[in-house]
Amino acid sequence: MSRRPLTVALTGLNATDSPGAGVAVARALRESPEYEVRLIGLSYEALEPGIYLRELFAKTYLLPYPAAGSQALLERLEYVQQQENIAVIIPNFDAELPHFIRLEPQLRAVGIRLFVPTLAQLESREKLNLSAFGTAHALPVPATHALRQATDLAVAAIALGWPLVLKGRYYEAQVVHTLAAAEAAFGQLAARWGLPLLAQQFVAGQELNVAGLADGRGQLLSAVPMRKLTITDKGKAWAGITLEDEGLTELARRFAAATQWRGGFELELLRTAAGEVFILEINPRFPAWVYLAVAAGHNQPAALLRLALGEGVGPFGAVAVGKLFVRYAWDMIADYTDFQRIAGIGEL
Repeated sequence: MSRRPLTVALTGLNATDSPGAGVAVARALRESPEYEVRLIGLSYEALEPGIYLRELFAKTYLLPYPAAGSQALLERLEYVQQQENIAVIIPNFDAELPHFIRLEPQLRAVGIRLFVPTLAQLESREKLNLSAFGTAHALPVPATHALRQATDLAVAAIALGWPLVLKGRYYEAQVVHTLAAAEAAFGQLAARWGLPLLAQQFVAGQELNVAGLADGRGQLLSAVPMRKLTITDKGKAWAGITLEDEGLTELARRFAAATQWRGGFELELLRTAAGEVFILEINPRFPAWVYLAVAAGHNQPAALLRLALGEGVGPFGAVAVGKLFVRYAWDMIADYTDFQRIAGIGEL
């Protein structure tokens, strides 16, 4: 059976030491059994490496930063749509998701489909709301405190004890052991991500992740558990291996049912020496390591494409255990004229 042609746009083309998921999602979509996918990159910076992966992306357009607001994004996407006739957009950044969610009716009107969570779903699992979310749904979450000013650190330390984990609203976390270190980290994270920040109880143990996909009606379609083997200084997995762990899959199933989650997600988990499992974060999109799920027999991005188009998707089968990924860095060569073009006129 021949595959049907389809144009799909992706964000998250950064592929640095804290990579976005765009390149991994692109690789997954190229292996869609139903569609011959033509990929359009959507980038926020002229040096996002995915722009220059010409074997993946037919063309790339710069987008306005999320801070510019929903209307600026809509105007840019309407222009891109006139050039490319995009059928589906898959957003891969946390900070842009509220804009895409708000714009879903307008994008559908110009022929672009999304399959993303609702604003209520998005807000329910935000780091600042995660503790209350865990309590409401009987999901295991470490104790947390919101930090709206540096003086809140001392109060959080009394309640949670040392060390503390300080987290930006969207990205980045630092483990701090003293008030002086906490104040320094607070300044750095606040400058990068704004306020409020989050102080979370430190829990020691083995770091695990689950890449998931849910249908928006409470059903979990796919869950691929992974154990981190190598971790960067930013806490990102640089190597990992798929697991067979029904307990982790059941946790993903409970999350999908409790939230009626719509789309891809990632659970960041920690298992203590006593066997307790805690949810550290719930990311509202595919993780950067989602191509490992493809290798394990669960092409979640390709399935999300079908969901966005209104096609039926059933639950995946067993996960292939023992599939390993090892991320690597390499020097990609491009012409300076390409950089000038994307930086100057906003498309390449």
